[in-house]
Amino acid sequence: MRLQGKVAIVTGGGAGMGRAVAEGYAREGAAVVIAEVDVQRGAETVEAILSFGGDALHTATDVSNRRDVEAMVQATLNRFGRIDVLYNNAGVQMIGKDARAHELSDEVWERTIAVNLRAPWLTSRYVIPHMLRQGGGSIIHVGSPTGWLGCAPGYTAYSASKGGLIGLTRIMAVDYGRDNICVNLLVPGTTETPLIQDVLAQEGARQRLAAAIPLGRIGAPEDVVGLAVFLASDEARFCTGGVFMVDGGMSAI
Repeated sequence: MRLQGKVAIVTGGGAGMGRAVAEGYAREGAAVVIAEVDVQRGAETVEAILSFGGDALHTATDVSNRRDVEAMVQATLNRFGRIDVLYNNAGVQMIGKDARAHELSDEVWERTIAVNLRAPWLTSRYVIPHMLRQGGGSIIHVGSPTGWLGCAPGYTAYSASKGGLIGLTRIMAVDYGRDNICVNLLVPGTTETPLIQDVLAQEGARQRLAAAIPLGRIGAPEDVVGLAVFLASDEARFCTGGVFMVDGGMSAI
């Protein structure tokens, strides 16, 4: 098992890609903390992991809230005693509300930035001191092609938040490289998750989205698991500051 003995925190681990990665980590031997604001979804992921013999804990966590993040980190330490991996998956995309810059509301901008950019910094802020004491760790932020391609016109807040993650990943990689903390950005493309179900339900949307992907299909949550496991494992010990695409070739167009 590639993650045997490691403890991993997965934010937004109650559904979609977060749940797939949490289960993938557990199958590879990691103890997994599901930091999920939706209590029912978080409990369901834990139950799924326990069903195949894994070890998991759910913490009800709004990752943009400092007190929740502090409590989540402390609960992890109380249960497992260490933190080896932080997988920053939690995110929002305010479909139907995000807009062009001059049409964008304060509420949508602030909520999107809070969850998609502030939260990865905030969780890192409280996890890193423990990784420093342990002698290393792995932090994986989850980005989007919209962070630099401009492929989602009108999604100003979402694109800006994901673009900011590129800068956050790079500076953290530089700042903590000598501390043996690797920091990387995993970038999924269009993936079938609860986040975009309303979009996929629109007539012809699935076909249009698939046509824009060189591999000819929308991604499944399981498609990111292999890379997420690699980046969390000792096999990636010389990888830091990287942007790793799992987008079916979308960013190559």
